Amino acid sequence: MNGQQHILDDKITLKEVILNVRGWISFFLGQWKFFLLAATVGIVLGALVSIFKKPVYHAETTFVLEESDMGGMGQVSGLASLLGINLGSMSGPSGIFQGENIMELYKSDNMLGKTLLSPFDENTLLIDRFIEFNELDKKWKSKVDLASLNFSIPRENFSVTQDSVVKEISKLIREKHLVVEKPNRKLSIIYVTINSKDEAFAKVFNESMVERVNNFYLETKTKKTAENLTILQTQADSVRAVLDENLMEYANMADRIPFPNALIQSATVDSRKKQVDIQAASAVFAEITKNLEIAKVNHRNNSPLIQIIDSPRFPLKSTRIKILKGTVFGAAMMVFVAMVFLYFRRLYRLHIEES
Repeated sequence: MNGQQHILDDKITLKEVILNVRGWISFFLGQWKFFLLAATVGIVLGALVSIFKKPVYHAETTFVLEESDMGGMGQVSGLASLLGINLGSMSGPSGIFQGENIMELYKSDNMLGKTLLSPFDENTLLIDRFIEFNELDKKWKSKVDLASLNFSIPRENFSVTQDSVVKEISKLIREKHLVVEKPNRKLSIIYVTINSKDEAFAKVFNESMVERVNNFYLETKTKKTAENLTILQTQADSVRAVLDENLMEYANMADRIPFPNALIQSATVDSRKKQVDIQAASAVFAEITKNLEIAKVNHRNNSPLIQIIDSPRFPLKSTRIKILKGTVFGAAMMVFVAMVFLYFRRLYRLHIEES
């Protein structure tokens, strides 16, 4: 019986819960002066942060990326098949950098590093500007002496320390300053935004990076078809030179023997051989020319269209903490901190000091 009574005594009833909640409410209401003081401190701190905190500038570039439409090659492929031409070897790399892959290209260490090492002005690199306004030379003083590093030398001559600094800064930009997004997946519009407290850096870095990445994208997208076009053009020029040479030699033979004796067949052997060479060279040249024209069409169709819609212009759009928002947020945060402090202080007094 005593054990059962002990269990019943340990149970918490609804009445006890309500009384406990009412007790805490009465306690907090009784501390209204403390909460008022905390709210006042929060308002002051929030206002100071709103006034002295530097705004964040947003340099945004918007462009349209239209992938190549290889559907138009269907009729050309059908015509080429009738001529015995296989376009399979001339098709471009349809799977490379399609659609959203260019967004990941913007976030790569390679593109970020090359952009950081591009010039900010006549005497300063973008990486030097980033280090200066973020005061990384002071923050990283215990790890590396940034003032002694010269980033203007060729990249292949960089030391391990220099490469590490470039990679670390690229990581910072990728995680905190760079936003690449495609708000509507049904559209082909891509937004590239650089957020920074340095307005000039944000604009120059955005413009430099967009130009660098888009050029790399175009070159890589059309690299295979461009190489194929160059090879075919070289072959066409070479065969054409051979054909012209044979035509000239045949003309010289005709000039030397304008009226050959029909009874002497050996006198016409050289001219007949040269005619065979001309016919063979003409056939090869015609075939290469057909392939060359088709390759030109394929190269044009494989080239994507990148059209800039909006580019960053001064003054850049900025984000500031408004005084009203700062004061309200500061007051709410300090009131919450005060409530947590009073809660644990009362628990300490009830359960530790009284025991």
